[in-house]
Amino acid sequence: MKKLFIAAVFVFLFAACKNKNTKTPAQAEHNMEMNDVYYTCSMHPQVMQDKPGNCPICGMKLIEAKKGISKDPNEVQLSDQQIQLGNISTDTIRSGMIGDQMVLTATLNADQQKINAVSARVMGRIERLYFKNLGDYVNKGDKLFDIYSEELNNAKQEFLLALEKQKTLDNPLIDFTALLQSAKNKLLLWGLSETQIQEIAVRKTTTALTTFYSPVAGYITTLDIREGEYAMEGGTIVRIADLSTLWAEAQVYTSQLSQIDNNAIASVQFPDLPGKQTIGKIEFMNPEINPQTRITLLRVNVANSGKLLKPGMPAYVTIKGKQVNTLTLPSDAVLRTGTGASVWVQTGNYTFKSRMVEIGMEDGERVEIKSGLQSGDIVVITGAYLLNSEFIFKKGANPMEGMKM
Repeated sequence: MKKLFIAAVFVFLFAACKNKNTKTPAQAEHNMEMNDVYYTCSMHPQVMQDKPGNCPICGMKLIEAKKGISKDPNEVQLSDQQIQLGNISTDTIRSGMIGDQMVLTATLNADQQKINAVSARVMGRIERLYFKNLGDYVNKGDKLFDIYSEELNNAKQEFLLALEKQKTLDNPLIDFTALLQSAKNKLLLWGLSETQIQEIAVRKTTTALTTFYSPVAGYITTLDIREGEYAMEGGTIVRIADLSTLWAEAQVYTSQLSQIDNNAIASVQFPDLPGKQTIGKIEFMNPEINPQTRITLLRVNVANSGKLLKPGMPAYVTIKGKQVNTLTLPSDAVLRTGTGASVWVQTGNYTFKSRMVEIGMEDGERVEIKSGLQSGDIVVITGAYLLNSEFIFKKGANPMEGMKM
């Protein structure tokens, strides 16, 4: 028993000697209060020691930090080394132009006002189609189709007959010129061009098939008939779309309608073409709202130079509102929580204080400061989250607690 008692005493004395230099957080804080500096880790700021050494967590050499001398409990002070490692930078708040902006998802569609339907002027059989694939590009004046039509052939014969009578029967009692013009007008109304009519007059003969040409340039979007099928009078043969301009049709929720200025300039970006952007105006706002989705469509005309844009491509439409001159800050300078927004203001040499602010409009990069700051205040624009964490660690509380606007 005596040996056991002596062993227990020895273990107690050894443990006491071992823990002689180990301090509780309260003791470390007390020792730091007695000195002007303390030592901490740049990667683990929760480590605080009153002597230099290595970080017990990562092993890095501890850095020297000056003890805060501010008497304001809402301020936090950093060393020059902490500011450099934390990439903390400041700027003076000033007035600048800012405006609301709204980003909407959109889809590119063909400009419906530039889609032309080429139809048959007379009934007949389509003998040949010169373009048979959707997406084929057609130049203005290209041959589109050949048609066999009894009515059209009879009209061509009537024109030749009137032309012959005018030359052979020179009778002042009969106005052959009027008869010839009437026959010519009939051919014009059925789709023949002046050149085709002139060829009939020169050749003095007709062919069974009549060729029709494209009145516009563009891409074939629909083929409504095949070779050998009969076309009715007025029936559509082909539709041709001019894609020199497209519609960017964006979805707008009813809650967003009041924020949109119909005269605003819209910027359109294309995810499939990085870096490509175009500017346009709002051309149309659909007055009808889908009752199931509560969505309506907004339309912006988009120039398609180079024909890089295709119908069906996704797009983003950014609409900027009216610009106003007000105090602004970079968006990263503002810390947001469920209770409000705050910024860190430099109050002295290496000393910072949190201040609640009221924010307003945003344009993606900057935010309006409606109250809480005034022109000339020096605000932390990078590293605000590090300052917030440092305050919480040192003070044990959120810097926004108890603040009111």
